[in-house]
Amino acid sequence: MLRTIKNILLYVRQIPGRIYNHYSFSSSIWGIFFNPFYFARKELFLFVKKAGSQLNGKVLDVGCGTKPYKKLISYECYVGLEYDTEENRKNKNADFFYDGHQFPFENASFDSILCNQVLEHVFNPDKFLSEVSRVLRPGGKLLLTVPFVWDEHEQPFDYGRYTSFGLKELLFNHGFTVLEHHKTCNDFSAISQLYATFIFKKIMNRNVLIRIPIFYLLIVPGNLFGLILKWILPKNNDLYLDNVILAEKQLNDAGEGNG
Repeated sequence: MLRTIKNILLYVRQIPGRIYNHYSFSSSIWGIFFNPFYFARKELFLFVKKAGSQLNGKVLDVGCGTKPYKKLISYECYVGLEYDTEENRKNKNADFFYDGHQFPFENASFDSILCNQVLEHVFNPDKFLSEVSRVLRPGGKLLLTVPFVWDEHEQPFDYGRYTSFGLKELLFNHGFTVLEHHKTCNDFSAISQLYATFIFKKIMNRNVLIRIPIFYLLIVPGNLFGLILKWILPKNNDLYLDNVILAEKQLNDAGEGNG
């Protein structure tokens, strides 16, 4: 009987985490009430869903984490790659791990590559993008998402923020042509998201009995307010949360891929 009660209490304590995980990577409007990163995650989800329709064949997800966008990609084979650490081996759904220098694949091994919110954690972006280009076949597609306005996170492994111009220059230098470029939350929702992130980081390690009331007293009203002003106020393409870029690996004059 005592064990049953303990199991019930344990399950109840896990309910907030289960709900959060369900709405973490989703476009559902219900995320307003459960996800402190609602605006950022919603727009990334929608843009990845749209651009991800152009990824196909053998797909490599670089920095795959839990593979939250796998269901949005049309693939024949889906491979997840992560940086080799004890924590990543324990908590991430990767199929392969690498040493931070060279991907463990042959040249032109993949038809498409997804790289979601990873580049800011790479100290040497030129070396990293050289590896991305190397394992992608000529004419293959790269879907890259990178923060522009965001807080420091996953410290101390947070090394850079990129403007749209900087990203395009980086990609061009590594043999890519930009096909599409989108800016997420280029409206008042960016302000609402930063406000929610600020509050959440202050309460995330608090007891659940403190965390949940503050979430519903401060974050949820902020989400609702942001949703209203998002439609009322004009967009601002100079202030936004994330860059979403679909690029293609160029062919050289001989019809071969660069990089």
